[in-house]
Amino acid sequence: PNIKGRFPGDAVRQINALIGKNPLLFDSYLSGAIEIDVDCLSDGNEVFVCGIMEHIEEAGVHSGDSACSLPPRSLSEETIAELKDQTAKMALALGVVGLMNVQFALKDGVLYVLEVNPRASRTVPFVAKVIGEPIAKIAARLMAGEKLSSFDLKDKKLNHVAVKEAVFPFGRFPGVDTVLGPEMKSTGEVIGLDTDFAVAFAKSQLGSSIKVPKSGTAFVSVRDDDKTPALAKAVKSLANSGFSIIATSGTMRFLIANDVKCEKINKVMEGRPHIVDAIKNGEVQLLINTTHGKKALSDSSTIRRSALLEKVPYYTTIPGAIAAIDGIIAYQKGALSVRTLQDYLA
Repeated sequence: PNIKGRFPGDAVRQINALIGKNPLLFDSYLSGAIEIDVDCLSDGNEVFVCGIMEHIEEAGVHSGDSACSLPPRSLSEETIAELKDQTAKMALALGVVGLMNVQFALKDGVLYVLEVNPRASRTVPFVAKVIGEPIAKIAARLMAGEKLSSFDLKDKKLNHVAVKEAVFPFGRFPGVDTVLGPEMKSTGEVIGLDTDFAVAFAKSQLGSSIKVPKSGTAFVSVRDDDKTPALAKAVKSLANSGFSIIATSGTMRFLIANDVKCEKINKVMEGRPHIVDAIKNGEVQLLINTTHGKKALSDSSTIRRSALLEKVPYYTTIPGAIAAIDGIIAYQKGALSVRTLQDYLA
């Protein structure tokens, strides 16, 4: 009745006719959920989980655009066991022979299944390199009739961490906004490998041609929902490592309230000198910018575009920004080393 009352001018009565004869389905989004990718092999009777990848960006960013880590960096042993169990049950119930990929979301301790793909996923080459098993070849042989038990696959405790990062073509498409969302925008991927997550993340950024700064000025401007203790802690760590922090007025008040020293800089609409001027003048070495809503996205698009053109690393999600800050601090310490993939798997 309330919905009908909102459309009194519906002359042809389409809305009233539709609502009157059909049930309505109301969906809600999982805000702040962790997305997880799981790849497995099955011969129809047995299942081997090849890899569980924890996305760094929250659920809602396309899985092809989100960075992820293998092994997962924050999931509990109980959650990992449940992921393996649910994946195996689905593979057997669906009669999968070969590879299967499942995308889960974890929110408040509850696992949700986003989608199940009874096929090879784009994560297969990544997982194969990280665990040292030719899983695409094994899948093909399973599809030809061989049994999973004949390959003697066993869970390995990895002594290294791998971070998969997306590579974006934004520089080739003038006018494209760099904000990540449900539509896939990346055109490639790289891997960062190390024994430490922060160093592996830094390597993944360098591998995707991002200039990882060791010093300078960081600009922070985030929406209200992202003004969290975790962000304040990360930005404070960045300031303590020698970076100067500048922020728009609302974010500045939030950071100062959390004992982070920073200075105010104007938004573009507030007049010059503003943040775009600072980026173009080479005064900003890192940009963290989250926004919400069509108008806010439009107002801040010039900031992200200027960062792209001036090759200033930018992050448009809070989990990505926090991981980047950890990586920058590790990079400052000179902790990067070069090793072959075989060394990590030995």
